[in-house]
Amino acid sequence: MYQAMTEKQLIKEKTDGGILAPKGFKCDGVHAGLRYNKLDMGMIVSETPCSTAAVYTTSHFQAPPLLVTQDSISKAGKIQGIVVNSACANACTGDQGYKDALMMRSLTAKKLGIDEHLIAVASTGVIGEYLQMDKIAAGIEMADPGKESEKAEAFQTAILTTDMVMKRCCYTAEIDGKTVSMGGAAKGSGMIHPNMATMLGFLTTDAAVSPEHLEAALKEVTNTTFNQITVDGDVSTNDMVIVMANGSAGNDPLHPGHPQWDVFKGMLRESCASLAKQIARDGEGATKLIEVSVKGAVSDEEARKVAKKIAGSNLVKTAVHGADANWGRIIGAIGQSEAEVNPKTVDISLGSIAMLEGSKPVAFDEGEAKEYLLKDNVQIFVNLHLAAGEGLAWGCDLSYDYVKINASYRT
Repeated sequence: MYQAMTEKQLIKEKTDGGILAPKGFKCDGVHAGLRYNKLDMGMIVSETPCSTAAVYTTSHFQAPPLLVTQDSISKAGKIQGIVVNSACANACTGDQGYKDALMMRSLTAKKLGIDEHLIAVASTGVIGEYLQMDKIAAGIEMADPGKESEKAEAFQTAILTTDMVMKRCCYTAEIDGKTVSMGGAAKGSGMIHPNMATMLGFLTTDAAVSPEHLEAALKEVTNTTFNQITVDGDVSTNDMVIVMANGSAGNDPLHPGHPQWDVFKGMLRESCASLAKQIARDGEGATKLIEVSVKGAVSDEEARKVAKKIAGSNLVKTAVHGADANWGRIIGAIGQSEAEVNPKTVDISLGSIAMLEGSKPVAFDEGEAKEYLLKDNVQIFVNLHLAAGEGLAWGCDLSYDYVKINASYRT
């Protein structure tokens, strides 16, 4: 009963909130000239050092900003400020790229008047180009972090690349009689296939929680949220999700033995899931969000594998884009998964429209199915009928515009 209350009653979504909703945080976004006429640098700062946790791309080519951020967090598990630029990923740039990322950290620390090891660095954009450090330095000096909603919007805009819309979220809950808030902002629309992707996620909270418990919670939640989205199957060099917790809400320190630990974890899960789905929905050239729900697998992990295989299938994605109710594409994706499957017991439906039961075709109305697939949000349900494992994944359709966007990405 308490768990049900945790998820359904104690966590509230604030549709007008964002990364500045938690107490003690400021941010800004500026135009430094890295892009022709768009905001291209952002900054987040807390009034006090924050317990910090992060997860990173599994690419062999982790970009220098990630290495610098990992170095900062390793010092004491705390961060107080983040600097981020778009337009240039500073990836595959060798020793010079690492020196430039260190310089971004140093200049930001000087600007904010805090120690260098309390600064995290993030970059996104074109791979293989060097940062224009004169413009980076000017942008850092230009930034004037504040609490106004316009500052949050400026930050959310500055981190975007091919994104069409800003991604943000906010959740609150009562913990130890205190109102605890969690806000988030993210970017990402293409090169998305986490264990992470070309995505950056920034989460702020005024909860009190130690770095080690925050890290454990983030890693657990990431596996069922950010790592369950896919746009095009490609993994980037710069992906990172970072959570900063400054304790300004005044709650007792959170840990797995705290009676409301699950409330906090629920807030983190809701925040990450919201941002993950927004990223999937904004896939380059996408017109629809695809949500795949799999149950009846031998484990939750196996269910997630099947769900992500379906959401990432180009044939499924193009069928959804063309409103073609070809469940054979879904069967094809399930057949390729590494999960255990009994080919005689699979059920498939699009929304409420059953198409396969016990691996046998079910007659359905093609017109009704086409009308369903024309909607903005498409749900695919699969039951493997093996055990109790369940999992979700999110993706998007594959459109003609995806090719156009990526054929001219650098121009």
